[in-house]
Amino acid sequence: MSDTVVRVSDLGRDFPAGDGVVHAVRGVSFTVARGELVAVRGRSGAGKSTLLNLIGGLDRPTTGRIEVAGRDVGGASERELLELRRTTIGFIFQSFGLIPILSAAENVGVPLRLARRPAAERDQRVAVLLELVGLGAHAEQRPYELSGGQQQRVAVARALANEPLLLVADEPTGQLDSDTGRSIMDLLRAVVDAHGMTVLVATHDASLMDRADRVLSLRDGTLVD
Repeated sequence: MSDTVVRVSDLGRDFPAGDGVVHAVRGVSFTVARGELVAVRGRSGAGKSTLLNLIGGLDRPTTGRIEVAGRDVGGASERELLELRRTTIGFIFQSFGLIPILSAAENVGVPLRLARRPAAERDQRVAVLLELVGLGAHAEQRPYELSGGQQQRVAVARALANEPLLLVADEPTGQLDSDTGRSIMDLLRAVVDAHGMTVLVATHDASLMDRADRVLSLRDGTLVD
């Protein structure tokens, strides 16, 4: 298997805007290696979320090509994208995205249920993941009983449930205070170091850059030095 997990070639994404067009992503090319934590930085509106949505198969490119683990994401069918998101790509969002009526353990177990993993195997995996993110004692608590940082840790555990090759994190610290945000980035760094996972994280917080192996800077949808 190739050491290149993500390959983006001359990627573009346009959106209609009145009588014109907004070029949200323009001519972007880069690769991300296995076991690498790459940060994508830029101001609001720079194109970070659009880029990550394209790589994660949540949106379709206007031009260019995206490969994740050698698979053509932009040209994949909806069925193929669904399978890719279930088995190869994990997502962490700024808004946490937890199901409010479910406990922390139940939220983490959702991807495992969708994958039809046996109950005993699922319960063991959930327990391991909650311990990994430091929430072993909070398994039965619901999101409203947890702090913002704890909710994001649950979201990280859920994203890791099916052992994805690539973890895509879109502003995962955007709703957190500085100290809590750094703890989440430290957690992502630890996941990369311990499990060889590839992580692509978008952030506008310059103080978090030192956790990354490499930083890509976006301005007006274009990669800059």
